Amino acid sequence: MELKVSSLAERPEMYRAVVEMPDTWPELMQHDFTGNAHYDRIATELPEYVLFAEDEHGEVVAHAYAVPFALAPRGGELPARGWDQVLVWAFQDLRAGTAPDTVSAISIVIAPHAQGTGLSGRMLAAMRDNAAAHGFREVVAPVRPSAKHLEPRTPITEYAYRVRADGLPHDPWLRVHARAGATIAAVAPASMCIAAPLEEWRAWTGLPFDREGDVEVPGALVPVRCDLEHGYGVYVEPNVWMRHRL
Repeated sequence: MELKVSSLAERPEMYRAVVEMPDTWPELMQHDFTGNAHYDRIATELPEYVLFAEDEHGEVVAHAYAVPFALAPRGGELPARGWDQVLVWAFQDLRAGTAPDTVSAISIVIAPHAQGTGLSGRMLAAMRDNAAAHGFREVVAPVRPSAKHLEPRTPITEYAYRVRADGLPHDPWLRVHARAGATIAAVAPASMCIAAPLEEWRAWTGLPFDREGDVEVPGALVPVRCDLEHGYGVYVEPNVWMRHRL
């Protein structure tokens, strides 16, 4: 597929086409308060870190969001609260005028009809190149393993480090990062947290949530913990921190 990759800073007139591009995120991913408070701000406040790809017809078929943040002043350790934490840090730094030293990937999204064509790897390469062009020497990524939902009860510490015979990660999305030169830096066991009343979980998933304990939800990487006595469910998603040296 012939692609043209641009940033929203270069092409602000494409804002609506980018942010309204269809996606295939599981419904539960739409209900993380931290993400909902910060994700949309990236396109408006950090447009130079929002890349998008147009096909030969000018249709937006992929986009990639990233944020710059200061890691060294926070001790250099990637946070256990992963995706949520790095979003908060990035906008804290932007508000305070703190100079960033690292870029974190936030998402790479492929339009439904363009999936399976290798676009994710191409957008990851574009994200790396964009970070290097802005003077950064490292990109980190709190990666959401794409096949982990098939094994929701497998511990992330086991799943993340599983490899194939060729030494590459078992998980397809981790494998794309590894082929681009990334290595696993750490596991983020609480990368995203979604807590809600059980009636909301029932509406989102169509499941009864009528028994105490862990409930497997389609698309979720781990089970949702159902607390019948207190009437709420909690989903704590693990991710895998991968480090790209540029």
